[in-house]
Amino acid sequence: MHSPTLVAIAAILMVVMTLMLAAAWRFNPRIAGLGAWTLSYFFGLLVCVNLLLRAVAPELLLVLLAQLSAYLMAWLNWVGTRAYVGAAPVPRRYGVLGATLLLATAAWFTVVQPEQTTRFTLMSLVVGTLFLLCARTIAQGRLQDHPARYLYALASGGHGLFLLLRPWLFRVGNHGLFDAQHAIAVSHLVVVESIVAIVLMAFGIVMLANEQVTLELRRIADRDPLTGVFNRRAFLALLDKGSHYAERMAFPLSVLLIDLDHFKKINDSWGHQLGDRALRHFVTVAQACLRDGDVIGRLGGEEFAIFLPNARLAQAEAIASRLRGALEMQPLRHGEAAIALTASIGVAQRQPQEAPQALLHRADEAMYLAKHKGRNRIELAASSPPPADSTAAPALP
Repeated sequence: MHSPTLVAIAAILMVVMTLMLAAAWRFNPRIAGLGAWTLSYFFGLLVCVNLLLRAVAPELLLVLLAQLSAYLMAWLNWVGTRAYVGAAPVPRRYGVLGATLLLATAAWFTVVQPEQTTRFTLMSLVVGTLFLLCARTIAQGRLQDHPARYLYALASGGHGLFLLLRPWLFRVGNHGLFDAQHAIAVSHLVVVESIVAIVLMAFGIVMLANEQVTLELRRIADRDPLTGVFNRRAFLALLDKGSHYAERMAFPLSVLLIDLDHFKKINDSWGHQLGDRALRHFVTVAQACLRDGDVIGRLGGEEFAIFLPNARLAQAEAIASRLRGALEMQPLRHGEAAIALTASIGVAQRQPQEAPQALLHRADEAMYLAKHKGRNRIELAASSPPPADSTAAPALP
């Protein structure tokens, strides 16, 4: 029924796509789902091999191989899709149970009660449903943020829908599945659709892998490698955006500037490795004290900054007090020793039309005042004076 030329083309494409995905998996083994997608294309290749061997192998063997390969291709696509989006994995026993039932049914309708139409329809429904589930799973997030997801969803969903409709396409004509005038044309259409779908899905998978690599590079570029919080450049960029939003929406915004007290003594007494642990310990304690939406960054050395959207000075002072107390009450444990950590914190609330750098400068002055007054304390920054021309008396005529 299927054109050997078209099937050979599909087989060649499956080889190329499988090798391409295997290479992507080889160089990016940590991308979730990529391994399952690669294996799914390998089983898709077996489907093509099965079609090419129809004339030389026993019917039952070919039927079981075709059913199992098509099922595993669709199942592994779904497994890979769920892994990529971080969904809970489907228990393997469900996959094994589905494959067993499909193979048992195929054997029944091949040996006991030969009905090719029923066998073909059942496989189309099962595999088509799995591809539709792939599309439903991956279509998450905004289109402009995740175009690769929607390309893959479109290809997978379209292929799944076509598979569901495929049994009825073969009924074009008066004599059902084996109508000579229509079956060949529909058979060619099925192969062409499969070629287009597998190519689009493969490129969608490669784009998804590239999306993950890009996100990882962006994360590396924006994050401090030691503590995992935003680095100085990323923090200042976010503070700038937050300040513009606060200005536009007339929301308050406050900043904490934090310096760990006597941190050099920790490095000198315990070594830099323990000093690194102390920085990570501070971040853990600080994050537990912050609200959702608060942003923490490491400006350098033992100096950190936090900006608090929609927080006035009193709220920022309360958060700073909670952080200071938590840090003092949770020393860093090193064997039997408890290494005390304290911090000096400067707090400043953004004034109308105040630039981010000016806000940070006021918080920095308050932080140095806290150090000057004995450390392990909080100081509030004075309000910035208004521009001189806004307070000048109007000129008399």
